[in-house]
Amino acid sequence: MTLQEIVHIYYRVGFGISYAEATILQKESKETIVNELFNASREVKPLAIDISELTAKVKNLNMKDRKKLRSLIKDSTKKVHELNIAWIYKLGNTEQLLREKMTLFWANHFVCQDNNILHIQHYNNTLRKHALGNFKDFVIAISKEASMIKYLNTKQNKKAKPNENFARELMELFTLGRDNYSEKDIKESARAFTGWNHDFMGNFRLRRFQHDTEEKTFFGETGNFDGEDIIDIILKQKQCAKYICEKIYRYFVNDTIDDSRVSEMTTIFFKDYDIENLMRFVLLSDWFYDEKNIGTKIKSPIEFLVGVHRIVPMQFEKPRELIYLQKLLGQHLLFPPNVAGWKGGRNWINPNTMMLRLNLPSVLLANGPISLDEKGEFEDDFQRFNNKRNKQRKLKVLPDWETFHSQQKDVTLKQLQQTIIVSPLNSGTAAYLEKLETQDLKKYSIQLMSLPEYQLC
Repeated sequence: MTLQEIVHIYYRVGFGISYAEATILQKESKETIVNELFNASREVKPLAIDISELTAKVKNLNMKDRKKLRSLIKDSTKKVHELNIAWIYKLGNTEQLLREKMTLFWANHFVCQDNNILHIQHYNNTLRKHALGNFKDFVIAISKEASMIKYLNTKQNKKAKPNENFARELMELFTLGRDNYSEKDIKESARAFTGWNHDFMGNFRLRRFQHDTEEKTFFGETGNFDGEDIIDIILKQKQCAKYICEKIYRYFVNDTIDDSRVSEMTTIFFKDYDIENLMRFVLLSDWFYDEKNIGTKIKSPIEFLVGVHRIVPMQFEKPRELIYLQKLLGQHLLFPPNVAGWKGGRNWINPNTMMLRLNLPSVLLANGPISLDEKGEFEDDFQRFNNKRNKQRKLKVLPDWETFHSQQKDVTLKQLQQTIIVSPLNSGTAAYLEKLETQDLKKYSIQLMSLPEYQLC
């Protein structure tokens, strides 16, 4: 494989690669490199923060004590933010690149939000567990998660009064896509999910007296279906495999769908809904490395932040500043904008976020100033946030240049550029970089990460 192809695959299934690592891999075949990516992700390593104190409070909680209940909710929300930080550092330091990137992808597919740390941490690890597994098992597991049961109102779905919210999103967002089912399909499938609930600790529970045991007719089949039967019937529709393959293609290959490639992927995926087989097919396909697919996708804010961290490891002295940055950039992990998640693609960029992205490497790595609200309450609108009332302040970030230099030992400026920038340089950028040839590696890396081309992967 060429150096550019190796950088390409590592940007798509991870967050980049160093020149030293890439040159070692150049001696290997594509099959060997892809196999190593899967082997490195074979084990599931859960994301976990310490919630023992909160768990003990939950076990001893008197639900009638409203004061303690409010305090518990407040503490739980703080822990969700702590989980957010832990997740980003896991992304920045993991060796299980493919599994973690897939987890990030699925988090914006099976979109969910919950301020209960016990439930949302379990939910996040369910995404991680099934990220490369069987899609049917994945959908069933997600449907039984306490966070999802709350988020899409399955708790309110009872035999006497079905709630259709989950059934509708299951088909529209999770499996088939809009307009590939009927209103009757929604009503019938909602009946099948009646009684699906959870206990206080988040374990799935079927409330039998709330479950509709009568016959349902769904996609032309009639029977005494429950929720798992409905998922089974949905997966019999080839449209389900196509819908998932389109999303995989947009995320890992190109924002513009190539129907013939998606058709190839759908044929593979529809056989057994094995996610690993599908991803292996994509990564081994020659077309994955076509020029039109390299350096053409806009990095998400998380890909951008984690990518910088992968080049120069850094630590935020005030973790909440990392949360504020996510808000400013437009992607606050664990806090999606709605059930459809972030739109991605060109939606990541607007004049405000672009300005921030171009300045951010200097802010993070060279003690550059940034406008922060004095009270620490960032506004989502950067224009409003970056007004005269806000003082120019500096983030408390500790960049680890020692590790950077050890990883980039004997690397030239040109070689550093080849692994940090994967998209073609325009003539203006190339001329600009030529003027920087006398700079040291540290300053040059910051300049590279401040280029418009660095926004692409």
